[in-house]
Parts: sequence; structure tokens; C-alpha cells
Amino acid sequence: MNTPVNESRRRFLRTSAAGGGLLLAVSLGGCDQSAAGKALIRKIAAEDHEPIDIFLPSVFINIAPNDTVTIEVPSSEMGQGVMTSLPMIIAEELEANWANIRAEFAPAHKAFANPHLRNQLTGGSQSIRGFWRPMRQAGAQARTMLVEAAALTWGVNTAECYASQGKVIHKPSNRSFTYGELVGKAATLSLPGEVPLKPASQFTLIGKPQARLDVPVKVNGQAVFGIDVKLDHLLIACVVKSPVFGATLKSFNANKSKAIAGVRDVVAIDSGVAVVADHYWAANKGCEALQIQWQTNDKASVNSQSIRDTYRQQLRQAKTVRTLGDVEQALQSAKQTLDAVYETPFLAHACMEPMNCTAYVQNNRCDVWVPTQAQGNTQNTAAKITGLSDDQVFVHTTYLGGGFGRRSEIDFVKDAVQISKAIKKPVKLIWNREQDTRHDFYRPATYNHLRAAVDEQGWPLAWQHDIASQSILERILPLPGILLRGVDPTAIEGAAHLPYSIPNFKVRYAMTHSPVPVGFWRSVGNSNNGYITECFLDEVAALGGKDPVQLRQYLLKDHPRYLQVLQLAADKARWHEAPPQGVFRGVAVVKSFDSYVAQVAEISLQGAPGSQTVRVHRVVCAVDCGIVVNPNTVRAQLESAVIYGLTAALYGDINIVNGGVQQANFTDYRLLPMDESPTVEVHVIDNDEAPGGMGEIGVPPIAPAVANAVFAATGNPVRRLPIHLAINSLP
Repeated sequence: MNTPVNESRRRFLRTSAAGGGLLLAVSLGGCDQSAAGKALIRKIAAEDHEPIDIFLPSVFINIAPNDTVTIEVPSSEMGQGVMTSLPMIIAEELEANWANIRAEFAPAHKAFANPHLRNQLTGGSQSIRGFWRPMRQAGAQARTMLVEAAALTWGVNTAECYASQGKVIHKPSNRSFTYGELVGKAATLSLPGEVPLKPASQFTLIGKPQARLDVPVKVNGQAVFGIDVKLDHLLIACVVKSPVFGATLKSFNANKSKAIAGVRDVVAIDSGVAVVADHYWAANKGCEALQIQWQTNDKASVNSQSIRDTYRQQLRQAKTVRTLGDVEQALQSAKQTLDAVYETPFLAHACMEPMNCTAYVQNNRCDVWVPTQAQGNTQNTAAKITGLSDDQVFVHTTYLGGGFGRRSEIDFVKDAVQISKAIKKPVKLIWNREQDTRHDFYRPATYNHLRAAVDEQGWPLAWQHDIASQSILERILPLPGILLRGVDPTAIEGAAHLPYSIPNFKVRYAMTHSPVPVGFWRSVGNSNNGYITECFLDEVAALGGKDPVQLRQYLLKDHPRYLQVLQLAADKARWHEAPPQGVFRGVAVVKSFDSYVAQVAEISLQGAPGSQTVRVHRVVCAVDCGIVVNPNTVRAQLESAVIYGLTAALYGDINIVNGGVQQANFTDYRLLPMDESPTVEVHVIDNDEAPGGMGEIGVPPIAPAVANAVFAATGNPVRRLPIHLAINSLP
């Protein structure tokens, strides 16, 4: 069988076993690095089918005698640039020559768990934030050992030596060793404890634009995404799932499917019926030919309207999660008040690469090749299905053709492992686009009631926001204490702790339920609440006769980082100058994942009333994400987030009909085409604050910025999404 292996790691381990290589890292979250190292060596040896018997003290950095520095990247690469930015963090403290840096995906192991998430999981914009200090410390420790190795070799004091560009240099004599020449000696030294880290003023790599390490292989076709995996004797599988949420398989007739040329097997699995074939076409046609009966349930009568009605009713039982002052008294005494209902729909992730996973279950091992955000959960899931131990399950992470939170789920992994276990052969499972759209874990829909009042000068006096939505964490983390008093923190983020100085403030939450499975969607609750709060704030500004930027500046006077991004975006967009004829502007500012983003959108309305469309011409984006590792990826991620969020704001809408999803493909779940994409200007505020998140932060402000521009154009607030549906139902 032709099993892909990591050649660079195999070569390194062979060299290291002979005393010629150096592997280093630091403990992540307190795990035993000696035990983790030994387990990792056993895992790599099993992958390569050759015994390797060396002691591995830690797991991040591989330095080979040829001066190549290979970084084990514990996070998944789904376009956000971690295959470059995480190695940059290590290389900065290591004083490595960037030309010698290589990156590869780390295997599944608790040693690679993100310290903030306590799991090997890529999500919550946590890659840089979680690994910032551990990886810097790893680089600094490795540099210290290399300097010590050089000093011992020369018989000089370490104070006379320094590291630079992949070399250790003796200052008095100007002699030098490359790192590759020192690895044998360095490998005999003890790992030092905490090592002082460089101040930001001495950074030579961090903060400087770097070309991404993964671009060449993506351009020349060598990069392996999940859907690209090729193995000897590999079969292809497709799955038919219930059209109704929660329905179970009653019976099926596979005779017509098996008659199709290329179909090899038809098997029932937990999620439905799988057709296994020599190639995708046969597997897909086999699925179409299946005759299936489903055990229906009462969910078949559920639709979007009934869900909306339930949310509205359950909002009456909302629980207070945060309160300041006396909202009721302020609302009763105010002369000018505002009352509004805002709604957001379910949204699918719509990754360009549909869900897929390749699995091969054997008697004593299970291999899984998968574009996943969740290596730890993938390994645990496969172990449970096969009855194997975790160290008998080998997760081969591939590149991801989009993640957005969808690939943190393991439903498609379960499908593939169950199919391979049933037929005892390697199988690549591929969902078609219809399966991908109709069997997602959707962004929760929400129903919101907001009230506000302004004082005699037009400044906000009171604010109340009641939220009804499903809980993501109720399914993900059903542990005591996680959902404190029935409140899901992800449902109220971006709403419960607004930075605006409003003296009377209250947020309440009602946890609702529906058959629709919900999950993490890029920026999670911030995408809902950023839209709702920033749009309602523009309504409050209009009520009090205030300019939207002026109002925000007044309310943010105690929050300088908010103010700075708001002012920068407004200045770059020339907010206080009249826009061109027929062009309107909207603004929004949202903090999420410890980063601050302000956006100004410029739009025009096209078409006649009742059939109008919104054309977004320009988006000016200002960001403060603390220390910037790679400015190139910061700009790329904000541009990406604007397009992703704009797609959802203009078009995104998952409708539930007869207990299932109505949309099926990009014909009825539209994406923003290139010819409708706006110019996106990104302005980065660099400072010495701790790094904030990046992959998701550009999404929350774009919907309200565009909706507020529509409000400026029409005088009618956009209180529901998507915008293209909402504007044609406005008064």
C-alpha cells in the first residue's frame, strides 16, 4: 500500500538516532514532555513502518545537520497562514535563517494541544494567541542550547557568543558555527528552564511581511488537501442521509445501486447508507439509485416560521445575564424611546472543499487522512469506533479547503471510519454539495428584542437587549457549570459587554431549541450580535440626532483602542466629507477575540423599489490586533473576512421546510461573485499589546456597516438578514 509519509521528519529522526540532530520544544499546558516525546516517536515509527529508538525530550523544533529547521505546526492550515506565522514566532527567538525554515503538520498528540483550548484544535482565533509564548520560549531555549554548544566546543565563555541568522558567532574572534554543525553537541545538553525573551523592539522577523511557506506547493499542485489523498486500492464512498433532521433509517434496497458499474458495496452506517465504488461518479450514481425508507418523526412539520414563533415565545422567559442601573425606570421616564425586533437566519459554512475524509481501519491500527480543525477529537472518535487505543490511531492532517468552524466537527470522520471498518478496505468519503449544504452544523438563528432611550441632549440613556437562540455549547460541552444558569456564553458574546458608556443597561438570554443542528461559524456569536448591536446603535443615533461616528466617539471615550480604530477607519474613508452622488456610508466597530476592528462601507442601491440590490463598492477596515506577526496574513484575513461576511450579509439564508434544509447548492445558497466584490482597504495599527485573534475578527463589523449604509440611503433600518431580502420588504 502506498501510504504518504513525512520524508523530512523520517530523515531527521534517522539522523537524530545517530546523534546528529536536535529536537526541541516546551511543555504545552503542563503535559509530560518525556512521555509525550516517547509516544510521538512510537507514533512516527509506526507511520514509517521502521523502528526508531531515541529519546525525544520535546516536540516542536527539528534542526538537521544540513541546517534545515523544520517546525512542527500544531494548528490546521485553512488559509489563515499559520504554516508561516507560527514558524515565524519560533524563528524569531531561535535567530534562525528564514531561508532554512520548513513547516509540516504535527501529528495528533496531546503534546500539541493549544494551551488556551486544552485540545489539539484550531478555532476561536487562538493559534497565535495560544502558542505565542510557548513557541517563543521554545525558540529561545533552542538558541540558548546552540550558543552553549558552540561555547563548549570553542572552550570560551557563552557571554562571548551570540546567535544570528542560523549561526553562532564568537565575537572576539569572529569564528562561527552553523546550527547544523552544532546539533550533535547541543543534543547532549540539558533543556534550560525559562529563558528571557526578546523585547519587541529587537524583533527582526515578527512584524515584517513574509511570503507564505505554503504558497509554492499550492501553486504547483503539490499541496495535498483532503480531497486529493491517493492510496493504493483506495475506494470512494458517498452517503445518503435523512432529508429530515433526526429521522432514522427504516430500510433500504440496494439492488439498483449494486447494478451500477463500479459499485462495490452498500453499507448502513449511523448517519445513513453509504455506497462504495471504484470512483466518485459510480458512488454518487449509486446513492441516487438507492431505495430508502426513513422512520419519520414529529420534526417533519418544523419550518422556519414555526422555529421563529417558538423563539419569540421563549423570549418571554429570558434570564438576565448582565445589568447596570435601572433600565425600566429610565425607559419609563424618557421622552424619546425606541423599540425594535432584529432577526438573523441560520447559515451554512459553504466551504469550497466539501466534507471528506479518508480512512483505513486494520486489525491493529487506523489511519485517517483528513482536512480537520480537530486532530484530538478525530483521534478519539476513530479510537472509539474501532476499539483501538489513541496511540494506534494515526491522524494525517491535510490542507483544508476552508474551515470556518465546520471542520471542527467530526461527523464526516465518523462516516469514513465506520465505512472502512465495515468493508475492511481504505475508503475516501466525499460528500456532494447537496449533502454538505443540507447536513451542516449551522450558525444559530436568533430573535432579538431591543429597547433604548435617549436623554434630552440625544445621548443614550438606556439599552436593553433580549436574545433568543439555540445553544452551541449545550451540544459541544454538556458539562456542569459550562452553561451557567442556562446561559451559553457564545450566544451573548458581542452583546453582554458592550464598550459603550450607557448608564442603564441590561442583556437577557433565552436558550431555545429546534431540530436544526448548530455549531461554530466564523466569529460565532459576534457575527450575530455585532450586526444587531451596531445597527441598533445607528437607530439610537438617529433618534438622538447624532452622527453615527460622533455618537460612538462619545460613548467610547474610556476605550482608547476602540477609539483609535474607529478614528482611523473614519479618517481613511473621509467620513466627514460628502460621498459621491448616490453613494452612502455606514460604520461599525466590534471587538472580538481580543482584537478591535472598525469598518466603513460605501454602497449604492440599484434597481427599482421592490427589486433593489445593494452594491458594495468599498470597505475601509482598521484593525488593532496587538503585535502583528505577519502583516501579509493580517491583511489577507481581513480581506477574506469581509468577503465571507458580506456574502452572508447580502445572501445567506438557510430555510427549514418540512423538517429539513431547503437550499442545496450554490444556485440557491449564493456566494458573492468576483464582479460584486468591493475594494477592501486594510489599515493596521501595530503596537506592543499581546496578540489578538485574526481569522474571524473581520466578519462581525461588515454586516452592520453595510446595513447602516442602507439605513443612511433609505431612512429605514435593516432589522433582518440577509439584506437583499430585507430591503425589498422595507416600507
